Amino acid sequence: MTLPAIGIIPARYASTRFPGKPLCAIAGKSMIRRVYEQASKSSALARVIVATDDDRIFQHVKDFGGEAMMTSEAHNSGTARLGEVVKRLASEETGFNYKVVVNIQGDEPFIDPLQIDLVVSQFENQDTQISTLISRISKTEMLLNPNVVKVVTDNYGKAIYFSRSPIPFMRGEEQQHWVGKTDYYKHIGLYAYDASVLLTIIDLPPAPPEITESLEQLRWIYHGFRINTAITDIETVGIDTPEDLQKLTNIA
Repeated sequence: MTLPAIGIIPARYASTRFPGKPLCAIAGKSMIRRVYEQASKSSALARVIVATDDDRIFQHVKDFGGEAMMTSEAHNSGTARLGEVVKRLASEETGFNYKVVVNIQGDEPFIDPLQIDLVVSQFENQDTQISTLISRISKTEMLLNPNVVKVVTDNYGKAIYFSRSPIPFMRGEEQQHWVGKTDYYKHIGLYAYDASVLLTIIDLPPAPPEITESLEQLRWIYHGFRINTAITDIETVGIDTPEDLQKLTNIA
């Protein structure tokens, strides 16, 4: 079953660790252009839009032939920026009928279109509200890294909890031996939402676990929304700092 899906790439110019990141060049192409072109290869997406609050990014996307929309500077999350885009499109375009909205990270220039297809495919189950991707952790340093978000799911693949700590805790075993004793999963920050659910969750108040962990998805679980997960073996490469970009020279 093919569902009408739209991909939205939130892109801010301001960044504490890497100002201007969307416009940085990787082998002759900007990061945002690479993300846009990779996302456009997804067979699940009928449309891709860059949502930005910066004129430079907006004009750059238009210049390479992409679709972009200017959004408010007041948003404190990419999810809220997606919500503004969906509301505006629904009010401005006759026949707006996208069932699924995909939040595509603007700092993963080599995102695999198959991952987008996979996260959208979760909506073949009509009960799906939100979906995301996870992958198995095979290295102890990844498990113990607080910048790698871990997730525990139930027997049906729904997320129970996300944490920067290694979860589940393995009692009676030294941490260096945890990997391999049970399955650990890291979260890959690609989300797809039922469009009506997206417009609901952007108005939810912050939740205590979210504030503690600084993980927005805990707000949704706290307020009773279900997050379906799908396992992927495809590795993702995100760019958070100029140093991360430097490491990509040979990859590009």
